[in-house]
Amino acid sequence: MTLAESWDRYAVGSKPRRTTNARGETTWLNWTQYPDHGPNERVLGPVAGRSVLELGSGVGCNLAHLVTLGATGVGVDVAPARKEKARQEWGHVAGLEFRTAEATAFLADTSETFDVVLSIFGAVWFVDPEKLLPLVRARMATGGILAFSHLPPGSQAPRPGKAGMRHDHTPGEWVHILGSHGFGDADATVLAPPQGAEVATMLIRAVAS
Repeated sequence: MTLAESWDRYAVGSKPRRTTNARGETTWLNWTQYPDHGPNERVLGPVAGRSVLELGSGVGCNLAHLVTLGATGVGVDVAPARKEKARQEWGHVAGLEFRTAEATAFLADTSETFDVVLSIFGAVWFVDPEKLLPLVRARMATGGILAFSHLPPGSQAPRPGKAGMRHDHTPGEWVHILGSHGFGDADATVLAPPQGAEVATMLIRAVAS
């Protein structure tokens, strides 16, 4: 089974996102694994007029929200089923497109430059950062924002296999790794889970220097 086939199988079994959140909004950005929890798009700063790339864009809900705020967006996901679902859901939104590709292959092939790159439980967690981050930095404008989230290390053991090994690092390790690949002002925060939950979320933000 190929990498794309593995992720496609996972994608088909995923639960669809709610049509509205607790505030009654039809689009929103959620960094954590819990609904209506954690910060929103303010992590990225103003997005209007900026070009945004999401690595591991899934069905496009987070990226679509940023485009409704005035950004232009490209979503990349390795699973073909994700692109088809995203187009069904968000194909009517101008300035938004979805592509099927492995993250490093897309970054190596594209000539596009992005102001913002994000990954929510996506490619940054599953691709070796020593390979991925130099490619991300090469496609970012200086001063651009990279932000990503995933589970903290130790909260769930990495699972090897064709879907990829999770690359777990402590906040301090992420700051060091980002600094060695052209990103400054890195900040790694562990977001406490909502009441009644046990597993936290790690959110990392850095600036392309």
